[in-house]
Amino acid sequence: YGFINTCLKSLVVEKYGEETWEKLRLQAGVQDSFLTFEVYKDEITMQLVDKACKVLGVPADTVLREFGKYFFEFCKRSGYDHMLRTLGGNLYEFIENLDALHSYLSLSYQAKKILRFWFWFCLFFPQEMNAPSFRVEKNEDGSMHLHYYSDRRGLCHIVPGIIGAAALDFFNIEISMKIVNQTEEEEERSGKKEHIVFLVTQNPLFPCKERNEFSSSSRCLVDSEKQFENQLNKEDLEKAKNANGDRGNSVCPVKKSHWKTLRGIITLGKGKLLRGFDPVYPKSLWIDTKTFCNGLPFHMVFDKELKVKQAGVSIQKIVPGLQTMGICLDQYFRIVHPEVPFTISSIQKFINSQFVFQTRREMMPESWKERPMLELRGQMMWMESLQCMLYLCSPLLRTLHELEERQMHIADIAPHDVTRDLILLNQQRLAEMELSNQLERKKEELRILSKHLEEEKKKTEALLYAMLPQHVANQLKEGKRVEAGEFKECTILFSDVVTFTNICAQCEPIQIVLMLNSMYLRFDRLTTVHDVYKVETIGDAYMVVGGVPVPVPTHAERVANFALGMIMAAKGVQNPVSGNPIQIRVGIHTGPVLAGVVGEKMPRYCLFGDTVNIASRMESHGVPSKIHLSSSAYQCLKYKNFEITERGEIEVKGKGKMHTYFLIRNKSATENEIMGRP
Repeated sequence: YGFINTCLKSLVVEKYGEETWEKLRLQAGVQDSFLTFEVYKDEITMQLVDKACKVLGVPADTVLREFGKYFFEFCKRSGYDHMLRTLGGNLYEFIENLDALHSYLSLSYQAKKILRFWFWFCLFFPQEMNAPSFRVEKNEDGSMHLHYYSDRRGLCHIVPGIIGAAALDFFNIEISMKIVNQTEEEEERSGKKEHIVFLVTQNPLFPCKERNEFSSSSRCLVDSEKQFENQLNKEDLEKAKNANGDRGNSVCPVKKSHWKTLRGIITLGKGKLLRGFDPVYPKSLWIDTKTFCNGLPFHMVFDKELKVKQAGVSIQKIVPGLQTMGICLDQYFRIVHPEVPFTISSIQKFINSQFVFQTRREMMPESWKERPMLELRGQMMWMESLQCMLYLCSPLLRTLHELEERQMHIADIAPHDVTRDLILLNQQRLAEMELSNQLERKKEELRILSKHLEEEKKKTEALLYAMLPQHVANQLKEGKRVEAGEFKECTILFSDVVTFTNICAQCEPIQIVLMLNSMYLRFDRLTTVHDVYKVETIGDAYMVVGGVPVPVPTHAERVANFALGMIMAAKGVQNPVSGNPIQIRVGIHTGPVLAGVVGEKMPRYCLFGDTVNIASRMESHGVPSKIHLSSSAYQCLKYKNFEITERGEIEVKGKGKMHTYFLIRNKSATENEIMGRP
């Protein structure tokens, strides 16, 4: 399930960082996010584990063990610690009831088994894929043998991580687990390819403060017990000691507080000590056979040879063959879970597990041949005095649809049986789960759409910033009015193509477009190299400015280097008429301007002032393949390592006589630096 892969991602990100996860998932070739309810291929998880070992440089068993510890904490944070704490009062009871929990959860959630993600083995495989299970045995020295059965090899190292974390968190004990036996193609559990036996040894782990409190409370208890023991007869005292002895042998003792222990020795009635519980049984059973079979309509009793001795009325109705007492149970049923042979010895070995029986199709009445087979789920109880096994069970039904498929009714189930409530409750839960699944899918779709939207937004902003200065564009996006700004000094450049009118007269329009596009692409790249602002292009005219919209002291040097780059770049653009490189004229002037946005449709950032006119005159009165400077531009550049020659006085239209110059080269920069090449 996606929850497993999400947990693995969270572990890597939390301990090693987002970059490590990105590297790991790219090597594994998997997506970045996983849906909780979605079933994913085993290969995805295996790939992630394999790549984690390589990327992190640690063995697989270490990765799996760490994952087991982290997974337990991950499930706790997801809100399932309360459910897990109620499984047992000690570690033995906790493990013993794991299979029962798995059975219940699989009943409650057939398709969307979200709660089954407590344990990794419930999540890796749907119910139909033989989920692994546990069997635990007590040893005389207080240790345990934990039997782990799985149809997947190589994942057993997750178990010590999870069990160890649960033992420390729930029962305050540290445990060590080591593999003492490992077999394949297990015969004890059919369908399981791996059987691992762990030796579990444990030691209580109390903080110093708690240990001192425990010691003092123990001394108080000794004094209290001496007073009470004087009032006990020998029989009561013996029972009390036996009861304490039984609790002392608990595989995983839980420390009682002083007051809890005092409550355990409060006397009642005639002063008998209530430390242990001894049930009282009637001399004879006060229930007749008919009432028993009606009250427990789905029970069965069978002997060592599997011969049926007794059966409830509802199961007789569904499987009429059971009315013939003495028939063999395995003729009518097969064991679905746990996957053990249908023998008394195998059943006794796994007697703490919940058993699931399924009817055999060939033995069912004709009316059942087209229906799904009935499954029963319940517990086995060995009756030593009768040498018989009692199977207390209920129909394994999850939804109303399953009930209808088998043409059964709620009335067929005993009123006291919670299966009635589970069927109705689960119907509601499945609807909620489906809704939750849809919401999660929509959330994932929205995340992807949001990511695409962000990418498109960046493209749009890049296009907008290419047309307007960034701060101006941001103000317009916010609906603000952009005020015109005055810049006391900036450098403006104009350029145009020599004999452009003649070229247009002799060429096809597409040739002109291709020529200009080739030239402007080169010039646009240079604006980025020298950090100048492109104001606009009109036909063959190209206009840039330095020091606007962001004032900088080096505006003249930037524009000068850009102009040198333009002359070099133009040599790479072919004249479509002559086939020779095109020639351009460049004019530069430095002075004050006013800048602002004009228009609402296709707004432009424009420059106004006499500086613009003079820069344009420098270009129109220039010389092909030369950079024409005004005297103010010359004053800004004359001490900046540029080679400049004097042109002298010329007549400028509308301005009269002006002293101008030609920019030759930058004495401190190479051609590659001017062109922005590496």
